[in-house]
Amino acid sequence: MNPFLDLLRFLATLIYAYLEAFVKLFVPVKRKSVSGELVLITGAGHGVGRATACEFAKRQSRLVLWDINKHGIEDTAAECRRLGATVQTFVVDCSKREEIYSAAEKVRKDIGDVSILVNNAGVITTADLLSTRDEQIERMFEVNILAHIWTTRAFLPTMMDNNYGHIVTVASAAGHFVTSFMVTYCSSKFAAVGFHKGLTEELSTLRKDGIKTTCLCPVFINTGFVKNPSIRLGKILEIDEVVEALMEGILTNQKMVFVPPHLSLALLSEMLLPERAIDFLKKMTNTKFDAVVGQRSTQ
Repeated sequence: MNPFLDLLRFLATLIYAYLEAFVKLFVPVKRKSVSGELVLITGAGHGVGRATACEFAKRQSRLVLWDINKHGIEDTAAECRRLGATVQTFVVDCSKREEIYSAAEKVRKDIGDVSILVNNAGVITTADLLSTRDEQIERMFEVNILAHIWTTRAFLPTMMDNNYGHIVTVASAAGHFVTSFMVTYCSSKFAAVGFHKGLTEELSTLRKDGIKTTCLCPVFINTGFVKNPSIRLGKILEIDEVVEALMEGILTNQKMVFVPPHLSLALLSEMLLPERAIDFLKKMTNTKFDAVVGQRSTQ
């Protein structure tokens, strides 16, 4: 290989990519139809999962809803049925691999092949590392990342055979930016972002270009999971605006969806700015929420 020719090819590709991105600013983005698609959403009994299910219901998708909370998921199902969707519900604890695989097998046999998988289930404990109990640490990793892997392994083979599908990873801004008193949560969400990127790359290598991937990374959402959150530079997001951005990302096959969008610039600045400047910006942001600090629990 000639390094000089490789450099020229890279520069040509870079220029083409910038021109393409510029042209797309003025060309309406084509949105795909999800009518008739079998959509499975984990953590569908509340918050982002429930609102996402309703958005798919409005678009005539067929729904399979998973959640650990039976009452919550039944309420979501009732709302989606009022919107005209066909809905099947499963009570699944996404921290347990065996329950995931068992429910996935029932879905395949009794309902059909899932073509859109939304890995939304998540849990959080806000505490300093030494105050976070062992079982809380384990559960955050079991639900926030391992469940994504188990569900994807369950439904990906059919997508691979058909070279068709869409896998959605609901992660967090905490998968790119760290916050005190969320060490374990941030770690699990960094893993979720890494899972999305790794899966995307692997599908490309295997030339399964018909399987799309989307990762959602919002800041704090007003769902009640984090108590009394506040951000000096910015605002706490409402569920509807997050789900609107997520659906736009799915329908236009965006790989990474930041909410708010300027988070992508913040990520770039973190790589370019000196450490002292970054520390100053963090103090200006002044992120706060209720957290357990100083209990020193290891059990």
